[in-house]
Amino acid sequence: MENIAPALLDWFYTNRRILPFREDPTPYHVWLSEIMLQQTRVSAALPYYERFLAALPDIPALAGCEEERLHKLWEGLGYYSRVRNLQKAAKIVCAQYGGQLPADYNALLALPGIGEYTAGAIASISFGLPVPAVDGNVLRVFARLYNDPRLVTDPQVKREFTARVMEHQPPAKAGDYNQALMELGALVCLPNGAPLCEQCPLGTLCRARAAGTALSLPQKTPPKARRITPVTVVLVLNEGRVLLQQRPAKGLLAGLWQPVLWEDTTLTAAETAARLAALGLDCSTGAHFTPLPAAKHIFTHIEWHQSGYFLTVPEQPAPAGCVWAGKEQLEAAYTLPGAFKVYKKLLLTKLL
Repeated sequence: MENIAPALLDWFYTNRRILPFREDPTPYHVWLSEIMLQQTRVSAALPYYERFLAALPDIPALAGCEEERLHKLWEGLGYYSRVRNLQKAAKIVCAQYGGQLPADYNALLALPGIGEYTAGAIASISFGLPVPAVDGNVLRVFARLYNDPRLVTDPQVKREFTARVMEHQPPAKAGDYNQALMELGALVCLPNGAPLCEQCPLGTLCRARAAGTALSLPQKTPPKARRITPVTVVLVLNEGRVLLQQRPAKGLLAGLWQPVLWEDTTLTAAETAARLAALGLDCSTGAHFTPLPAAKHIFTHIEWHQSGYFLTVPEQPAPAGCVWAGKEQLEAAYTLPGAFKVYKKLLLTKLL
């Protein structure tokens, strides 16, 4: 196959989206954007990117940020392990590299939360190093370009795809080439629905287009079925405050705040009252258990099916591991994950 870089780059320079981390592609900016864009659309991530940079404009600021504030800046993006790894890596960069990311692919790869793709993106875009940056968009483009039906999730197949990517990469324009492939996959060689082959600069070279197989590619291992987990959520209010409890330091949503809840069970009002009493909460005086609307939240391997109750209790100290939070604290201080967005909206109306 003839080299795709000339046609691809011509298309990219004309059609690329104007994005802040492209206009100012410092290593920190590229790193932050790539971590945010894992599991998150560009349009959804941009406001968070700008807010995060305004608060933490450089790596030393990220390294020194208090954990609760860090979580609050990330609130709404989900997958909080990403931001925890960002900070772990930032501390290492400050300790070992003077607060600046190293211009070395293998050194980048050794940092927490940075895999092959992210290391390649930083190294090629920010430092101009001739290395690959192969994400799902790039795998899809090359599976169709070569009409290759093998499983792109197979490590050996991915290595062979990466070698193909590098065969076409112009060393002097590695960063632009890598970004162009990502952009082509995002805007033209689409993951869902029919690809926009008529708009593709590589259309005349694409073997899947010629064979009529583009919609069946790339081939991936079928995802495992998610485990359905019932969750009972209780919104406990008192004098314009809601009771929040902190999750364990390890595991799902580690260290974040949540309404009082119990996983793996759907409780009746009587059972919930008994659980609250065991927690150390007095809800015996006139507490009325009003059912909450059902809600669902999907994690990577787990699907929470939430139900529960709303109730008001007399003024009393928060039980161990819990805090009372007013509306301002809920909005500014305590990080409530997106798993509870339905109930957070309800809370904010109740706490007016």
